[in-house]
Amino acid sequence: MTGGGPAGGGAGRLPSRPAWAGRNYTLLTAAAVVTGLGNSGALIAAAFAVLASGGDGTDVGLVAAARTVPLVLFLLVGGAVADRLPRHRVMVAANALNCASQGVFAVLVITGAAELWQMALLSALGGTGHAFFAPAAEGMVLASVRGEQAGRAFAVFRMGVNGASIGGAALGGALIAAVGPGWVLAIDAAAFAAAGALRAFLDLRGMPERAPGGGLLGDLRDGWREVAGRPWLWAVVLQFAVVNAVVAAAEAVYGPQVAEEHLGGARPWGLALAAFGAGTVCGGVLMTRWRPRRILLAGTLCVFPLALPSAALAVPVSVGWLIAAMFVTGVALEVFGVSWMTALHQEVPEEKFSRVSAYDWLGSIALVPLATAAAGPVESLVGRSAALWACSVLVAALTAAVLCVPEVRGLTRRGGAAVAGGQPTVKEPSGGMGEGAASLS
Repeated sequence: MTGGGPAGGGAGRLPSRPAWAGRNYTLLTAAAVVTGLGNSGALIAAAFAVLASGGDGTDVGLVAAARTVPLVLFLLVGGAVADRLPRHRVMVAANALNCASQGVFAVLVITGAAELWQMALLSALGGTGHAFFAPAAEGMVLASVRGEQAGRAFAVFRMGVNGASIGGAALGGALIAAVGPGWVLAIDAAAFAAAGALRAFLDLRGMPERAPGGGLLGDLRDGWREVAGRPWLWAVVLQFAVVNAVVAAAEAVYGPQVAEEHLGGARPWGLALAAFGAGTVCGGVLMTRWRPRRILLAGTLCVFPLALPSAALAVPVSVGWLIAAMFVTGVALEVFGVSWMTALHQEVPEEKFSRVSAYDWLGSIALVPLATAAAGPVESLVGRSAALWACSVLVAALTAAVLCVPEVRGLTRRGGAAVAGGQPTVKEPSGGMGEGAASLS
């Protein structure tokens, strides 16, 4: 980190930002932090808005599913569109859609006029916006800094986003209790507007023009070939299709039940989730200093701890041990996340990045609704403890299987300029961004 003052002493002068954190990196990070604060509270507010309108747990699940379904359906289209249009414009348009949908949602809730179908429709619009935003944004932060600083830059970015998510959830919960869920939704709408405005000021001068594609279906086929031709890539995507699904089932369905019956209720479960968030921040700090040479080997080894929370809930262990397991999991997951994004940015051609990112996103979320829906029937069939142990075994077994892929063990970090598909990523002298892609609204 650079800093200091003028010759003769720097007393009273604020430290300057790092030399690698140029204008575009700063804008992208600020926008992600703003929406991280808003989104975390809004997710809680949407559930309480449904309950306040007379809905029950099933209705809460329907509104949540209404957001997930269009996200799954439109992700691949969003990736192809982001590779055909200027990505920052796709991001701003998606932010505008999210701002409008959350704004209408807020007005309906504040005025007491919200009906279930309206809330589901507005949630679906929000999911659609994110389906176009995520592939366009993926990797953009890494493309906004020099190659040798890419891992550190993404780690700092993730620290800001994770910190905003923790603070946003706490602030959102307090505001819901104080002024109601509608105003928290209104704050989220304002956050999307502010983030879109920040992203509109990104400086794209000097970025290379991309050649027109061969049509939407042709672009999707091309993106699939990019994924299928890299064993390390499709192996990890398949791994996390299952890992994310079983972890979601364990933490969204079984975790609250275990906490209620054995750990003392919602408060200790909230502390465990907060410990996970704190772990992600610490993992980000670690990755600002650690640059493993075998990036995917280091990242994949850090997937094993994701089996710990399910095992801890299966026993179940005491609250203190559960908090420790969640904290370690948060650290490990952040190490994997930074390593994974570094590998993608280094290996995937810039002009095809969003299409590849869309397949990555689709693999990551496609099985989550199925797993959460099946969690209850599986518990009835084999028992909760057996279901949780199965989640842990699946995480560990799939991670071990991925380590058998030679490309996962052998992929190394390249020195010097960031490289994608054999060509150096173009940089502006000020640290401006390429039209690459950073996965939070």
